[in-house]
Amino acid sequence: MRFSWRTELPQWALIAGMFLLAAFSWSWAPERIPVHWNAMGQVDRYGGKVEGLLMPPLVALALYLLMLFLPRVDPGRKNYALFPGAYATIRVAVLTLLAGLYGVTHLVLRGYAVDISTAVPLAVGGLLVIIGNLMGKIRPNWFVGVRTPWTLSSKESWVKTHRLAGWLFVVGGLGLMVTSILHAPWAAAGCVGMLLVFVVIAYAYSYLAWRDDPDKIPPAGTLPGL
Repeated sequence: MRFSWRTELPQWALIAGMFLLAAFSWSWAPERIPVHWNAMGQVDRYGGKVEGLLMPPLVALALYLLMLFLPRVDPGRKNYALFPGAYATIRVAVLTLLAGLYGVTHLVLRGYAVDISTAVPLAVGGLLVIIGNLMGKIRPNWFVGVRTPWTLSSKESWVKTHRLAGWLFVVGGLGLMVTSILHAPWAAAGCVGMLLVFVVIAYAYSYLAWRDDPDKIPPAGTLPGL
């Protein structure tokens, strides 16, 4: 996978922005910073400045480096060249989510009334919709997508499972976004349950697609050493 400035610069900007925000906020931020909220949007845990201000940018940086170098150690590394746009979009979307949630934390610190129970599932739901629309473009590899013993040993199972998973991600993401607007605890719990069911469905379907594949040809790049 080739290095692209157009892909990397937005991610560098997001990470740098998080570190700059931490630096600008360090002197006036309180010693106790909210770091976790419950399903009702109420703070249920506080942390110090290191955890509340510095840890999120460090996590974003670590995740950026991880997703940057994973293709280099993937046995299916050559296949990343077949979906560079999809992989780049996923990387940018994940970092945008982290930066957005970090920004929400700073709004709370500045006294703005932010409904966390709406903002977080709305953002996560949006990420799921984005990933769902890209699932069909992901080519066989060992780190990104629906990786089961059957998708990694049958090209047909990989293709069919990712088509189905794409729809499931989109439906699940939209459902999560709707529940964030409803403000109903039962709705949020129901949506989480639905997402878990979707995971089971995708996993089971990958086996069924593999079972019905007469050739069972492993996707290119999924065998070690090839």
